[in-house]
Amino acid sequence: MGMLYELKTLVARYPPLALPVARLRRGHGEVVSRHTDIVIEGFPRTGSSFAVAAFRRAQGRPVNVAHHVHAPAQVIAAVRWKIPALVLIRRPEDSVLSHVIRNPEIPMAQAISAFERFYGPLLPIRDRFVAATFEEVVDDFGKVIDRVNQRYGTDFVSFEHTEENAASVLAEIEEDYFTRDPPGERFERIVPRPSERRLQIKEELSE
Repeated sequence: MGMLYELKTLVARYPPLALPVARLRRGHGEVVSRHTDIVIEGFPRTGSSFAVAAFRRAQGRPVNVAHHVHAPAQVIAAVRWKIPALVLIRRPEDSVLSHVIRNPEIPMAQAISAFERFYGPLLPIRDRFVAATFEEVVDDFGKVIDRVNQRYGTDFVSFEHTEENAASVLAEIEEDYFTRDPPGERFERIVPRPSERRLQIKEELSE
């Protein structure tokens, strides 16, 4: 797993390599194409699941969202093709720890390198996409969509970030993950919503 993960994060910055490989990985994200309406991407555990689900719920119509490839190539391709792109970012410590909790087979050092490899290639083009922090996504995602519309001249419907709507999005995410794993230790490690068990593991790993 270590060598394969290392190779994946190394090629993830190159669209001609990373995107065809991502298309072969069935059931893992949606790859950007010329028909994509918006790209929503970030390093794993940066709020991608909430952002994608909330975005789709707000639109009230089918939208072609490229997401969860977790490769900078996805964003680089969107920029080249002039497709709206939203890049999510979280404090490195929180993101890396959550990623390792989700994937305990990945060594901490590799996860740290992967974080840098995701965002490093995006720095030279940071003025050509919209960036949002994890906190902005989970606290007021409507404002994030508004920024996307201002940046690209799009008319995406804003998400009304009420407690009820946010809870509905989290319930939708949890229901989707129930189709992959039964409730239990592994489920609490992987489901992208608040978890007391994951907080406990994070405290154990943080040092």
